[in-house]
Amino acid sequence: MDPCPFVRLTVGNLALKVPVATKPARSVVHPSSSPCFCKIKLKNFPLQTAIVPYITPETQSPDGAAQVQNLVAATFHLSKSDLEKLAGKSIFGGSTTKKLQLKISIYTGRRGSTCGVNSGRLLGKITVPLDLAGTETRAVIFHNGWINVGKESKNNSARFHLNVKSEPDPRFVFQFDGEPECSPQVFQIQGSIRQPVFTCKFSFRSTPDHRNQRSRSLASEASCSRSWLSSFGSERERPGKERKGWSITVHDLSGSPVAAASMVTPFVASPGSDRVSHSNPGSWLILRPGDGTWKPWGRLEAWRERGGSTDGLGYRFELIPDSGAAAGIVLAAATLNCSKGGKFVIDLGSPTSNAAAASTNGRITPGSATSPACSPRGSGDFGYGLWPYCMYRGFVMSGSVAGECGSGKGNGKSNKPTVEVSVQHVNCTEDAAAFVALSAAIDLSMDACRLFSQKLRKELCPPQDLLS
Repeated sequence: MDPCPFVRLTVGNLALKVPVATKPARSVVHPSSSPCFCKIKLKNFPLQTAIVPYITPETQSPDGAAQVQNLVAATFHLSKSDLEKLAGKSIFGGSTTKKLQLKISIYTGRRGSTCGVNSGRLLGKITVPLDLAGTETRAVIFHNGWINVGKESKNNSARFHLNVKSEPDPRFVFQFDGEPECSPQVFQIQGSIRQPVFTCKFSFRSTPDHRNQRSRSLASEASCSRSWLSSFGSERERPGKERKGWSITVHDLSGSPVAAASMVTPFVASPGSDRVSHSNPGSWLILRPGDGTWKPWGRLEAWRERGGSTDGLGYRFELIPDSGAAAGIVLAAATLNCSKGGKFVIDLGSPTSNAAAASTNGRITPGSATSPACSPRGSGDFGYGLWPYCMYRGFVMSGSVAGECGSGKGNGKSNKPTVEVSVQHVNCTEDAAAFVALSAAIDLSMDACRLFSQKLRKELCPPQDLLS
Protein backbone atom coordinates (compact mmCIF):
# COMPACT_ATOMS: atom_id res chain seq x y z
CA MET A 1 0.00 0.00 0.00
CA ASP A 2 1.38 3.37 -1.01
CA PRO A 3 0.55 6.36 1.23
CA CYS A 4 -0.55 9.82 0.19
CA PRO A 5 1.71 12.79 1.01
CA PHE A 6 0.51 15.04 3.84
CA VAL A 7 2.23 17.83 5.78
CA ARG A 8 1.47 18.76 9.36
CA LEU A 9 2.03 22.46 10.16
CA THR A 10 2.04 23.22 13.88
CA VAL A 11 2.18 26.41 15.92
CA GLY A 12 3.14 26.13 19.56
CA ASN A 13 5.35 27.17 22.48
CA LEU A 14 3.34 30.38 22.83
CA ALA A 15 4.19 33.00 25.47
CA LEU A 16 3.87 36.74 25.95
CA LYS A 17 6.10 39.20 27.84
CA VAL A 18 4.98 42.79 28.39
CA PRO A 19 7.48 45.27 29.93
CA VAL A 20 6.41 47.11 33.05
CA ALA A 21 5.46 50.61 31.91
CA THR A 22 6.76 53.67 33.79
CA LYS A 23 3.32 55.23 33.36
CA PRO A 24 -0.01 53.51 32.70
CA ALA A 25 -0.83 52.88 29.05
CA ARG A 26 -4.36 53.79 28.08
CA SER A 27 -4.56 51.34 25.19
CA VAL A 28 -3.33 48.13 26.79
CA VAL A 29 -4.97 45.92 29.39
CA HIS A 30 -2.14 44.46 31.45
CA PRO A 31 -2.01 40.66 30.93
CA SER A 32 -1.18 39.96 34.57
CA SER A 33 -4.78 40.75 35.47
CA SER A 34 -6.41 39.79 32.17
CA PRO A 35 -6.06 36.68 30.01
CA CYS A 36 -4.32 36.72 26.62
CA PHE A 37 -5.19 34.91 23.43
CA CYS A 38 -4.30 34.96 19.76
CA LYS A 39 -5.98 34.27 16.44
CA ILE A 40 -3.98 32.20 13.96
CA LYS A 41 -4.81 32.37 10.27
CA LEU A 42 -3.43 30.43 7.31
CA LYS A 43 -4.76 31.19 3.84
CA ASN A 44 -7.88 29.18 2.88
CA PHE A 45 -8.02 27.48 6.30
CA PRO A 46 -10.43 28.20 9.18
CA LEU A 47 -9.23 30.65 11.81
CA GLN A 48 -7.87 29.02 14.97
CA THR A 49 -7.78 30.61 18.42
CA ALA A 50 -5.41 29.76 21.27
CA ILE A 51 -4.69 30.91 24.82
CA VAL A 52 -1.33 32.68 25.22
CA PRO A 53 0.45 32.16 28.59
CA TYR A 54 1.78 35.36 30.15
CA ILE A 55 5.26 35.48 31.68
CA THR A 56 5.31 37.88 34.62
CA PRO A 57 8.32 40.17 35.18
CA GLU A 58 8.98 38.49 38.53
CA THR A 59 9.50 35.08 36.93
CA GLN A 60 11.28 36.13 33.75
CA SER A 61 14.70 34.64 33.09
CA PRO A 62 17.12 36.55 30.83
CA ASP A 63 15.65 34.98 27.70
CA GLY A 64 12.30 33.80 29.07
CA ALA A 65 12.75 30.34 27.51
CA ALA A 66 12.44 28.51 30.82
CA GLN A 67 8.87 29.77 31.26
CA VAL A 68 7.64 28.84 27.76
CA GLN A 69 5.20 25.92 27.84
CA ASN A 70 5.75 23.28 25.19
CA LEU A 71 2.16 23.05 23.98
CA VAL A 72 0.63 22.90 20.53
CA ALA A 73 -1.65 25.89 19.94
CA ALA A 74 -2.81 25.26 16.36
CA THR A 75 -2.45 22.51 13.80
CA PHE A 76 -3.01 22.59 10.03
CA HIS A 77 -3.17 19.35 8.04
CA LEU A 78 -2.10 19.90 4.43
CA SER A 79 -2.76 17.43 1.63
CA LYS A 80 -0.93 17.54 -1.67
CA SER A 81 -3.71 19.62 -3.23
CA ASP A 82 -3.60 22.00 -0.25
CA LEU A 83 0.14 22.48 -0.74
CA GLU A 84 -0.37 23.27 -4.41
CA LYS A 85 -3.07 25.84 -3.61
CA LEU A 86 -0.97 27.46 -0.88
CA ALA A 87 2.00 27.61 -3.25
CA GLY A 88 -0.15 29.84 -5.44
CA LYS A 89 0.01 27.71 -8.58
CA SER A 90 -2.26 29.18 -11.22
CA ILE A 91 -4.41 27.38 -13.74
CA PHE A 92 -1.81 28.31 -16.39
CA GLY A 93 0.93 26.32 -14.65
CA GLY A 94 2.79 29.27 -13.18
CA SER A 95 2.80 30.64 -9.65
CA THR A 96 1.89 33.94 -8.08
CA THR A 97 4.51 36.28 -6.66
CA LYS A 98 2.65 36.77 -3.37
CA LYS A 99 4.47 34.97 -0.58
CA LEU A 100 2.62 32.72 1.82
CA GLN A 101 2.41 33.96 5.40
CA LEU A 102 1.06 32.71 8.70
CA LYS A 103 -0.79 35.62 10.33
CA ILE A 104 -1.19 35.91 14.09
CA SER A 105 -3.18 38.59 15.95
CA ILE A 106 -2.48 38.88 19.69
CA TYR A 107 -5.12 40.12 22.11
CA THR A 108 -5.43 40.90 25.80
CA GLY A 109 -8.75 40.36 27.50
CA ARG A 110 -11.24 37.55 27.32
CA ARG A 111 -12.25 35.79 24.13
CA GLY A 112 -15.73 36.18 22.69
CA SER A 113 -17.93 39.20 22.16
CA THR A 114 -20.45 41.27 24.06
CA CYS A 115 -23.32 42.93 22.18
CA GLY A 116 -21.48 42.25 18.93
CA VAL A 117 -18.26 43.93 20.11
CA ASN A 118 -15.12 41.82 20.55
CA SER A 119 -14.13 41.52 24.19
CA GLY A 120 -10.40 41.23 23.50
CA ARG A 121 -8.18 44.26 22.86
CA LEU A 122 -5.70 43.96 20.01
CA LEU A 123 -2.11 44.18 21.23
CA GLY A 124 -0.45 43.65 17.86
CA LYS A 125 -0.06 41.50 14.77
CA ILE A 126 2.85 39.42 13.51
CA THR A 127 3.48 37.38 10.37
CA VAL A 128 5.72 34.39 9.77
CA PRO A 129 6.83 33.72 6.16
CA LEU A 130 6.30 30.13 4.98
CA ASP A 131 7.97 28.26 2.15
CA LEU A 132 6.30 24.86 1.94
CA ALA A 133 8.30 23.59 -1.05
CA GLY A 134 9.73 20.17 -0.26
CA THR A 135 8.03 19.87 3.12
CA GLU A 136 6.45 16.54 2.09
CA THR A 137 9.87 14.91 2.57
CA ARG A 138 11.63 16.95 5.27
CA ALA A 139 10.90 18.77 8.51
CA VAL A 140 11.27 22.56 8.48
CA ILE A 141 11.32 25.06 11.37
CA PHE A 142 10.06 28.41 10.11
CA HIS A 143 10.46 30.26 13.39
CA ASN A 144 11.48 29.44 16.95
CA GLY A 145 11.92 32.33 19.37
CA TRP A 146 10.73 35.81 20.31
CA ILE A 147 9.18 38.47 18.08
CA ASN A 148 8.54 42.10 19.01
CA VAL A 149 4.87 43.08 19.02
CA GLY A 150 3.54 46.58 18.43
CA LYS A 151 5.12 49.87 17.38
CA GLU A 152 7.04 50.65 20.55
CA SER A 153 10.82 50.73 20.62
CA LYS A 154 12.68 47.43 20.70
CA ASN A 155 13.41 47.68 24.42
CA ASN A 156 9.91 48.78 25.39
CA SER A 157 7.67 46.58 23.24
CA ALA A 158 5.79 43.44 24.13
CA ARG A 159 7.43 40.22 23.00
CA PHE A 160 5.71 37.14 21.69
CA HIS A 161 7.28 33.68 21.64
CA LEU A 162 6.27 30.95 19.20
CA ASN A 163 7.50 27.93 17.30
CA VAL A 164 6.25 27.27 13.78
CA LYS A 165 7.30 24.06 12.07
CA SER A 166 6.18 21.54 9.47
CA GLU A 167 6.71 17.80 9.37
CA PRO A 168 5.96 15.16 6.73
CA ASP A 169 2.87 13.21 7.79
CA PRO A 170 2.10 10.60 5.09
CA ARG A 171 -1.22 8.81 5.42
CA PHE A 172 -3.12 5.88 4.01
CA VAL A 173 -6.47 7.02 2.65
CA PHE A 174 -9.44 4.65 2.44
CA GLN A 175 -12.96 5.23 1.17
CA PHE A 176 -16.12 3.20 1.63
CA ASP A 177 -17.94 2.59 -1.64
CA GLY A 178 -21.25 3.32 0.04
CA GLU A 179 -22.96 3.49 3.43
CA PRO A 180 -21.39 1.08 5.98
CA GLU A 181 -24.81 -0.52 6.58
CA CYS A 182 -24.94 -1.47 2.89
CA SER A 183 -21.93 -3.81 3.25
CA PRO A 184 -19.70 -1.92 0.79
CA GLN A 185 -16.21 -2.48 -0.50
CA VAL A 186 -13.45 -0.27 0.88
CA PHE A 187 -10.94 1.23 -1.54
CA GLN A 188 -7.50 2.61 -0.90
CA ILE A 189 -7.06 6.01 -2.58
CA GLN A 190 -3.68 7.06 -3.95
CA GLY A 191 -4.01 10.06 -6.21
CA SER A 192 -6.38 9.04 -9.00
CA ILE A 193 -5.91 5.32 -8.27
CA ARG A 194 -8.65 3.41 -6.41
CA GLN A 195 -7.71 -0.08 -5.31
CA PRO A 196 -10.06 -2.42 -3.38
CA VAL A 197 -8.51 -3.58 -0.10
CA PHE A 198 -11.41 -4.60 2.18
CA THR A 199 -15.03 -5.68 2.14
CA CYS A 200 -17.54 -4.93 4.90
CA LYS A 201 -20.41 -7.06 6.14
CA PHE A 202 -23.16 -5.38 8.14
CA SER A 203 -25.40 -7.68 10.17
CA PHE A 204 -27.74 -7.90 13.16
CA ARG A 205 -26.58 -9.89 16.15
CA SER A 206 -29.91 -11.53 16.96
CA THR A 207 -28.49 -14.51 18.81
CA PRO A 208 -25.83 -14.65 21.50
CA ASP A 209 -23.48 -16.73 19.37
CA HIS A 210 -20.51 -14.57 20.29
CA ARG A 211 -20.91 -15.30 23.97
CA ASN A 212 -18.86 -18.46 23.59
CA GLN A 213 -15.86 -16.45 22.41
CA ARG A 214 -13.72 -15.54 25.40
CA SER A 215 -11.30 -12.66 25.71
CA ARG A 216 -8.94 -11.54 28.40
CA SER A 217 -10.72 -9.78 31.22
CA LEU A 218 -9.88 -6.08 31.47
CA ALA A 219 -10.30 -6.28 35.23
CA SER A 220 -7.64 -9.02 35.45
CA GLU A 221 -10.15 -11.45 36.91
CA ALA A 222 -8.85 -14.80 35.71
CA SER A 223 -11.89 -16.65 37.03
CA CYS A 224 -14.43 -14.27 35.51
CA SER A 225 -16.91 -16.22 33.38
CA ARG A 226 -18.30 -13.26 31.46
CA SER A 227 -17.73 -13.01 27.73
CA TRP A 228 -16.46 -9.83 26.10
CA LEU A 229 -20.01 -8.89 25.17
CA SER A 230 -21.31 -8.92 28.72
CA SER A 231 -18.08 -7.44 30.06
CA PHE A 232 -18.29 -4.29 27.99
CA GLY A 233 -21.99 -3.77 27.44
CA SER A 234 -25.43 -5.12 28.00
CA GLU A 235 -27.44 -7.53 25.87
CA ARG A 236 -30.40 -7.54 28.24
CA GLU A 237 -33.79 -6.52 26.99
CA ARG A 238 -34.63 -2.96 27.96
CA PRO A 239 -38.07 -1.39 28.04
CA GLY A 240 -38.80 1.50 25.71
CA LYS A 241 -37.19 2.55 22.48
CA GLU A 242 -33.81 1.07 21.59
CA ARG A 243 -31.48 0.22 18.74
CA LYS A 244 -29.27 -2.76 19.34
CA GLY A 245 -27.36 -5.68 17.88
CA TRP A 246 -25.66 -3.88 14.98
CA SER A 247 -22.36 -5.33 13.86
CA ILE A 248 -19.96 -4.72 11.00
CA THR A 249 -17.08 -7.03 10.08
CA VAL A 250 -14.17 -6.01 7.88
CA HIS A 251 -12.65 -8.71 5.65
CA ASP A 252 -9.49 -8.65 3.57
CA LEU A 253 -9.63 -9.60 -0.10
CA SER A 254 -9.11 -13.28 0.74
CA GLY A 255 -12.29 -13.22 2.80
CA SER A 256 -10.60 -13.46 6.20
CA PRO A 257 -12.09 -11.25 8.95
CA VAL A 258 -9.49 -8.70 10.06
CA ALA A 259 -11.52 -6.33 12.27
CA ALA A 260 -15.04 -5.81 13.60
CA ALA A 261 -17.23 -3.26 15.34
CA SER A 262 -20.00 -4.65 17.51
CA MET A 263 -22.70 -2.69 19.34
CA VAL A 264 -22.38 -3.95 22.91
CA THR A 265 -24.62 -1.42 24.69
CA PRO A 266 -27.93 -0.62 22.98
CA PHE A 267 -28.73 2.96 22.02
CA VAL A 268 -31.75 3.63 24.24
CA ALA A 269 -34.06 6.63 24.38
CA SER A 270 -34.03 8.40 27.74
CA PRO A 271 -37.26 8.13 29.76
CA GLY A 272 -39.82 10.59 28.45
CA SER A 273 -37.58 11.46 25.51
CA ASP A 274 -36.82 10.29 21.98
CA ARG A 275 -33.04 10.81 22.19
CA VAL A 276 -29.96 8.96 23.47
CA SER A 277 -28.65 10.98 26.41
CA HIS A 278 -25.10 11.65 27.57
CA SER A 279 -25.89 9.94 30.88
CA ASN A 280 -26.82 6.69 29.14
CA PRO A 281 -24.79 6.39 25.90
CA GLY A 282 -24.73 3.49 23.52
CA SER A 283 -21.39 1.85 22.89
CA TRP A 284 -19.39 -0.20 20.42
CA LEU A 285 -16.52 -2.57 20.93
CA ILE A 286 -13.84 -2.46 18.23
CA LEU A 287 -12.33 -5.93 17.87
CA ARG A 288 -9.21 -7.41 16.32
CA PRO A 289 -8.47 -11.10 15.70
CA GLY A 290 -5.90 -12.82 17.87
CA ASP A 291 -5.20 -16.30 19.22
CA GLY A 292 -8.14 -17.74 17.34
CA THR A 293 -10.71 -15.35 18.78
CA TRP A 294 -11.72 -11.69 18.81
CA LYS A 295 -9.88 -9.41 21.22
CA PRO A 296 -11.09 -5.96 22.31
CA TRP A 297 -8.97 -3.07 20.98
CA GLY A 298 -11.11 -0.02 21.69
CA ARG A 299 -14.46 1.16 22.96
CA LEU A 300 -16.60 3.89 21.38
CA GLU A 301 -19.43 5.59 23.24
CA ALA A 302 -21.90 7.92 21.50
CA TRP A 303 -24.93 9.97 22.45
CA ARG A 304 -26.97 12.93 21.26
CA GLU A 305 -26.15 16.31 22.77
CA ARG A 306 -29.01 18.76 23.08
CA GLY A 307 -27.91 22.02 21.49
CA GLY A 308 -29.39 25.38 20.52
CA SER A 309 -30.48 25.43 16.92
CA THR A 310 -29.03 21.99 16.23
CA ASP A 311 -28.09 18.84 18.13
CA GLY A 312 -24.64 17.28 18.29
CA LEU A 313 -23.34 13.73 18.22
CA GLY A 314 -21.17 13.40 21.29
CA TYR A 315 -18.55 10.67 21.27
CA ARG A 316 -15.75 9.27 23.38
CA PHE A 317 -13.23 6.70 22.18
CA GLU A 318 -10.89 4.89 24.52
CA LEU A 319 -8.09 2.45 23.84
CA ILE A 320 -8.20 -0.81 25.76
CA PRO A 321 -4.64 -1.57 26.97
CA ASP A 322 -3.14 -4.97 26.32
CA SER A 323 -1.90 -4.96 29.90
CA GLY A 324 -5.36 -5.87 31.14
CA ALA A 325 -5.80 -2.61 33.07
CA ALA A 326 -9.39 -1.88 34.02
CA ALA A 327 -9.34 1.74 32.84
CA GLY A 328 -9.20 2.62 29.17
CA ILE A 329 -7.07 5.40 27.73
CA VAL A 330 -9.14 8.15 26.12
CA LEU A 331 -7.85 9.02 22.65
CA ALA A 332 -10.71 11.21 21.44
CA ALA A 333 -13.73 13.01 22.89
CA ALA A 334 -15.68 15.68 21.04
CA THR A 335 -19.01 16.56 19.39
CA LEU A 336 -20.08 16.50 15.74
CA ASN A 337 -22.89 18.55 14.26
CA CYS A 338 -25.82 16.17 13.72
CA SER A 339 -27.14 18.22 10.84
CA LYS A 340 -23.92 18.83 8.91
CA GLY A 341 -21.69 16.01 10.15
CA GLY A 342 -17.95 16.52 10.30
CA LYS A 343 -14.77 14.58 11.05
CA PHE A 344 -14.06 12.10 13.78
CA VAL A 345 -10.40 12.73 14.65
CA ILE A 346 -7.79 11.10 16.85
CA ASP A 347 -4.90 13.55 17.03
CA LEU A 348 -2.66 13.38 20.10
CA GLY A 349 -0.68 16.42 19.01
CA SER A 350 -3.61 18.78 18.44
CA PRO A 351 -4.64 21.55 20.84
CA THR A 352 -7.60 19.47 22.07
CA SER A 353 -5.23 16.68 23.11
CA ASN A 354 -3.38 19.03 25.45
CA ALA A 355 -5.99 18.26 28.09
CA ALA A 356 -4.70 16.35 31.07
CA ALA A 357 -5.79 12.85 31.94
CA ALA A 358 -7.75 12.73 35.17
CA SER A 359 -9.23 9.57 36.58
CA THR A 360 -12.98 9.57 37.16
CA ASN A 361 -14.79 6.45 38.32
CA GLY A 362 -11.92 4.29 37.14
CA ARG A 363 -11.78 5.94 33.71
CA ILE A 364 -9.35 8.40 32.21
CA THR A 365 -11.07 11.55 31.01
CA PRO A 366 -9.90 14.90 29.65
CA GLY A 367 -9.10 17.54 32.24
CA SER A 368 -7.15 20.76 32.51
CA ALA A 369 -5.39 22.17 29.47
CA THR A 370 -2.41 23.21 31.58
CA SER A 371 -1.12 19.68 32.03
CA PRO A 372 -1.19 17.85 28.71
CA ALA A 373 -1.79 14.15 28.39
CA CYS A 374 0.95 14.05 25.78
CA SER A 375 3.34 16.37 27.60
CA PRO A 376 6.51 16.98 25.61
CA ARG A 377 9.70 17.51 27.49
CA GLY A 378 12.24 18.36 24.82
CA SER A 379 13.70 21.87 24.92
CA GLY A 380 12.36 23.98 22.07
CA ASP A 381 10.28 21.08 20.80
CA PHE A 382 6.57 20.63 21.35
CA GLY A 383 6.66 17.21 19.72
CA TYR A 384 5.07 14.27 21.43
CA GLY A 385 5.98 12.91 24.81
CA LEU A 386 5.16 9.48 26.15
CA TRP A 387 1.60 8.97 27.27
CA PRO A 388 1.53 6.11 29.80
CA TYR A 389 0.50 2.82 28.25
CA CYS A 390 -0.15 4.45 24.89
CA MET A 391 1.66 3.57 21.68
CA TYR A 392 -0.10 6.26 19.66
CA ARG A 393 1.16 9.80 19.17
CA GLY A 394 0.65 12.70 16.81
CA PHE A 395 -2.06 12.40 14.18
CA VAL A 396 -3.56 8.91 14.33
CA MET A 397 -6.65 8.89 12.13
CA SER A 398 -9.69 10.79 10.89
CA GLY A 399 -12.97 9.63 9.45
CA SER A 400 -15.62 11.69 7.68
CA VAL A 401 -19.15 11.47 9.08
CA ALA A 402 -22.17 12.62 7.07
CA GLY A 403 -24.82 14.64 8.84
CA GLU A 404 -28.54 13.98 8.80
CA CYS A 405 -29.19 16.82 6.35
CA GLY A 406 -26.02 16.48 4.30
CA SER A 407 -25.01 14.09 1.57
CA GLY A 408 -25.97 10.62 2.65
CA LYS A 409 -27.97 10.35 5.85
CA GLY A 410 -31.65 10.27 5.29
CA ASN A 411 -31.93 11.84 1.82
CA GLY A 412 -31.40 8.88 -0.45
CA LYS A 413 -27.96 9.94 -1.60
CA SER A 414 -24.95 7.69 -1.18
CA ASN A 415 -22.59 8.52 1.65
CA LYS A 416 -19.01 7.30 1.16
CA PRO A 417 -17.01 7.86 4.37
CA THR A 418 -13.31 8.58 3.91
CA VAL A 419 -10.71 7.38 6.42
CA GLU A 420 -7.18 8.74 6.79
CA VAL A 421 -4.65 6.81 8.89
CA SER A 422 -1.12 7.89 9.71
CA VAL A 423 1.52 5.62 8.19
CA GLN A 424 3.34 5.34 11.52
CA HIS A 425 0.34 3.56 13.05
CA VAL A 426 -0.10 0.91 10.34
CA ASN A 427 2.22 -2.08 10.54
CA CYS A 428 -0.12 -4.70 9.10
CA THR A 429 -3.48 -5.14 7.40
CA GLU A 430 -5.23 -5.61 10.75
CA ASP A 431 -4.03 -2.19 11.93
CA ALA A 432 -5.64 -0.42 8.98
CA ALA A 433 -8.79 -2.57 9.25
CA ALA A 434 -9.29 -1.62 12.91
CA PHE A 435 -9.41 2.07 12.00
CA VAL A 436 -11.81 1.32 9.13
CA ALA A 437 -14.09 -0.54 11.58
CA LEU A 438 -13.90 2.39 14.01
CA SER A 439 -14.82 4.82 11.25
CA ALA A 440 -17.81 2.64 10.34
CA ALA A 441 -18.91 2.59 13.99
CA ILE A 442 -18.87 6.38 14.38
CA ASP A 443 -20.74 6.78 11.07
CA LEU A 444 -23.37 4.25 12.19
CA SER A 445 -23.61 6.03 15.55
CA MET A 446 -25.04 9.05 13.73
CA ASP A 447 -27.92 6.76 12.71
CA ALA A 448 -28.15 5.05 16.11
CA CYS A 449 -28.49 8.47 17.79
CA ARG A 450 -31.10 9.74 15.36
CA LEU A 451 -34.23 10.87 17.18
CA PHE A 452 -36.49 7.89 17.81
CA SER A 453 -39.37 9.84 16.33
CA GLN A 454 -37.60 9.51 12.97
CA LYS A 455 -37.43 6.33 10.89
CA LEU A 456 -34.18 4.64 9.89
CA ARG A 457 -33.44 3.36 6.41
CA LYS A 458 -34.45 -0.26 5.84
CA GLU A 459 -30.87 -1.59 5.95
CA LEU A 460 -30.68 -0.58 9.62
CA CYS A 461 -33.93 -2.26 10.64
CA PRO A 462 -33.96 -5.95 11.69
CA PRO A 463 -36.01 -8.20 9.35
CA GLN A 464 -38.69 -8.76 11.99
CA ASP A 465 -39.23 -5.00 12.30
CA LEU A 466 -39.75 -4.68 8.58
CA LEU A 467 -42.41 -7.39 8.65
CA SER A 468 -44.31 -5.83 11.53
